[in-house]
Amino acid sequence: MDTLYRGDLLTARGRRNAWIDALFVDHALLRLVWRNLGTVTPGRLIRANHPTPGTLARLVRRHGIRTVINLRGSCGNGSDALSREAAARLGLTLVDLAMRSGGAPPRDTLLALIAALHAAAEPILVYCKSGADRSGFAAGVFSLLQGGTAAAALAHLSLRHGHLRRSRAGILDAVFLRYAAEAEGRLDFATWVRTSYDPATLRRDLPTSRVARFVTERVLARE
Repeated sequence: MDTLYRGDLLTARGRRNAWIDALFVDHALLRLVWRNLGTVTPGRLIRANHPTPGTLARLVRRHGIRTVINLRGSCGNGSDALSREAAARLGLTLVDLAMRSGGAPPRDTLLALIAALHAAAEPILVYCKSGADRSGFAAGVFSLLQGGTAAAALAHLSLRHGHLRRSRAGILDAVFLRYAAEAEGRLDFATWVRTSYDPATLRRDLPTSRVARFVTERVLARE
């Protein structure tokens, strides 16, 4: 990952580098204007793009957030360093769970997400870079774990939050579509993941387009 950040938040120069990297390399400048927030379940789960320290503090005050699930994982850039520092200052539990938006999550990763959503102290904030793909997928998984339908899970992967199904991120939709076709009404989602889910053979149920892929991969640099 391209970054100007060099692991230093203790000096004025290092902190300035972290902010420059976050704002201009990691696109946090856009996230100051468009926070891409969504309440998945009131009092239980909030979704967002990567929050700045100020946004994170406001979410804690407004929603009482106790746990943060970071779907980017430890990415080592300025945004990551600043949000980790803010989470520690606010007394939040931070869970790293790295996922890609353009690939089917490995079974172990999906099981780890299910376990994290089960175990986390609520309310939970789940975030990725843009808040469009991985956050929507996690919101859909949460919905299924609460007894929701695959159709309801798919609704969280929406254009309203910037998800483009005809980009590579459409593979996340395909996970829910495959569950609906293979097991919905017969197995709960967690059981299906443990016993039948196979990302290696998961076909894309939705076609991709060059325009959608250009926007997500080149313009927005989604991970």
